[in-house]
Amino acid sequence: MIQIAGRTIGAGEPPFVIAEMSGNHNGSLDRALSIVDAVAGSGAHALKLQTYRPDTITVDADGPAFRLGDGHELWGGERLYQLFERAHTPWDWHEPLFARARERGLIPFSSPFDPTAVELLERLDAPAYKIASSEIVDLPLIRLAAATGKPLVISTGMASIGEIHAAVEAARDAGCDQLAVLSCTASYPASPAESNLRSLPLLAGITGAVTGISDHTPGLGAALAAVALGACLIEKHVTLSRADGGVDSAFSLEPAELAALVVESERAWQSLGDPVIGPRASEREGLRFRRSLYVVRDVRAGEPVTELNVRSIRPAGGLPPEAAAEVRGRRFTRDAPLGTPLTWDLV
Repeated sequence: MIQIAGRTIGAGEPPFVIAEMSGNHNGSLDRALSIVDAVAGSGAHALKLQTYRPDTITVDADGPAFRLGDGHELWGGERLYQLFERAHTPWDWHEPLFARARERGLIPFSSPFDPTAVELLERLDAPAYKIASSEIVDLPLIRLAAATGKPLVISTGMASIGEIHAAVEAARDAGCDQLAVLSCTASYPASPAESNLRSLPLLAGITGAVTGISDHTPGLGAALAAVALGACLIEKHVTLSRADGGVDSAFSLEPAELAALVVESERAWQSLGDPVIGPRASEREGLRFRRSLYVVRDVRAGEPVTELNVRSIRPAGGLPPEAAAEVRGRRFTRDAPLGTPLTWDLV
């Protein structure tokens, strides 16, 4: 297990739900603050930002290497610099966003994309760091974030087992002893069919870390299924309304959906229980109403047991239904009114 800002995260705790704002502020600090309030109102546990400037994540260049493919569902043909210019959260917004989140009981943290972002987030006393999927190969950045001594959350979208191993090793070698790794399909939006959630136990096994999911699929299904396979953290993008548009709105949850995720993910976790088969404590009352053999009409001593005077009914208390054939034809040893449980001393 790990701890972020005093909250324990692990298999013995309800899932830790992280709301990712990303670029859904649409360039408005007021909207960004409203998203923080909506996240707090949903019951989610953490608010995550992305800390970069266009110039710290790419350069203002053109050409095929610096453009999204024309076939991209959301950002086809757009230059990287233009996309990041639209999507980035200005650095001077971080302090008021962190402050609002803390006022509302949220844990604010962020994904740094270069050393200057780590410096900013350290000044804001960020309690943890998230390494984005595309940055999993930036081992110097991972070492820098890990060297702060804060918990580290690493997304593994697009990564091979070798790349995941290298990132985990870099983090631990730099002093990180509280590590979580997230299964992720780094496509936007992602298809549930490509989530491969059955790899979550494998991811836990090869990293020895707490596992979770950074989910870009529509709706709640993939995130809830991940809980059943051991996910302890759930990260989803959030917006006020998909109808408002924005760079990530198409695969983001609205506040009511985020609230449902918080409730249903905890229910999913609770339902995992223990690997035992047998009556539950809550079923004790129900055990009283299982079927058994009862006298269903008044009978007198000496009368034979027949299908008309003894039947399998609810509640329990009489002989098991399987005994019906064995007692049929025997005679009652004493009078018995309707509603008497059939016992061996009665025949």
